[in-house]
Amino acid sequence: GTVISSFLSARFIKRFGTGKVTLISVAMTAFALIGFGLSHSLIFLLFFAVPLGLGAGSVDAALNNFVALNYKAKHMNWLHCFWGIGATTGPVIMSLWLARNNNWNMGYITIGIIQIILVIALLRYLPLWKKAVSDEKQDGNDSKNKTNEIRTLKLHEIFKLPKSKLVLLAFFSYCALELTAGLWAGSYAVNKYGVSSEVAAVWTSVYYLGITAGRFVSGFVSIKLSNKQLIRMGLSSIFAGILLIILPLPVWKIPFGLSLIGIGCAPIFPGMLHNTPRVFGPELSQAMMGVQMAFAYIGSTFMPPFFGLLAEHIGLALFPFFLLILALMMLVPTEAVNRKMAANL
Repeated sequence: GTVISSFLSARFIKRFGTGKVTLISVAMTAFALIGFGLSHSLIFLLFFAVPLGLGAGSVDAALNNFVALNYKAKHMNWLHCFWGIGATTGPVIMSLWLARNNNWNMGYITIGIIQIILVIALLRYLPLWKKAVSDEKQDGNDSKNKTNEIRTLKLHEIFKLPKSKLVLLAFFSYCALELTAGLWAGSYAVNKYGVSSEVAAVWTSVYYLGITAGRFVSGFVSIKLSNKQLIRMGLSSIFAGILLIILPLPVWKIPFGLSLIGIGCAPIFPGMLHNTPRVFGPELSQAMMGVQMAFAYIGSTFMPPFFGLLAEHIGLALFPFFLLILALMMLVPTEAVNRKMAANL
């Protein structure tokens, strides 16, 4: 559902506008979460997963493009910083309900109520979306977001755009790396170095803390440095973290390496998103944004389980080398886009 709605997001936004699409998308996720909380069978959970995915895909593409067009890089970094805070808060709420009386249903209902409050706020301030015209400019582009300028493209037309395949590979690889690192770091530490599950969980939390805190700091750093510089710094940190984990050092290398990878991830995704209007132009940015998010979701959905299949046959020792391959798959197209942009290709 998330991938499908991302692919179709440009058409929805062109017709209804960013504000209405955001409102409807959040309402769909609220409905789905409340439905999860009221469900007591697998069939209903599967049913409510559909509106949850459809709502999540469109709102991501809508908000990312709106910020990319109307605001500076610091705002994009802070937007994704607060995504990290929200992504951390949800499991905390769920764990509190599970610890209290093992009532996972109330965990979903609580988060659903928060979403309903957000829907009410979006409805109340819906007229502000139409007035949201910033006089700030980024990279020489007019920051005004004109919905009637959005061009919708079919997928095969997207692939024909200069630099599109390179950019989509970079998005796929980034999200594949971020999710694979977060989901498998704990298992790698437990199985290869014999640390306890509790310690491994803390080390994984350090990784996600690096991403969230790093995006908060990147917002300030982006005032002085360009997206290209921040992305290169982030990639350098990721490679340093991976190499630290690969080196034959004591077990302390794992949390330090994960923190370097997390800090490196921090500015990359917001920076690539914010670059979209600059790389493809304001009129094509919404169409491209939706496909970028779709490829990001494909990477985050399929690559972690793919690594699991490889690890089952080869072993978890493959973990840092798998991350290294994904990092290279991100570095090569990113630098190719930079060269093409410098040559005006």
